[in-house]
Amino acid sequence: MLNLIAVIIAIAAVVATLAHSGYLALLNSAASKRAGGAPIAQYVRSRWPVAGVTTAGALIAWALTSAGGFADVLAIVLAAGSGGVATKALQSTQQRYRTGE
Repeated sequence: MLNLIAVIIAIAAVVATLAHSGYLALLNSAASKRAGGAPIAQYVRSRWPVAGVTTAGALIAWALTSAGGFADVLAIVLAAGSGGVATKALQSTQQRYRTGE
């Protein structure tokens, strides 16, 4: 049962980290095509390390779910941390560049 919980949390963390990375990629693409987009592109470049570390953490957590026992607990902690940081970073970036309000 613990393994199933660990797998579900790890998959959710991977989805959250990929959403953050994907949003940064889309933002960077739009900034590069637009005149005056250099500050946004610079911001995106500063956020790539966070996206990379959280994605790596979530993928490692997912890999740990195959070991069982104590590794499942580590996977839950690592996945929850990675997913939480990625979600917070995504919300922060979206809030910074939200338009139409």
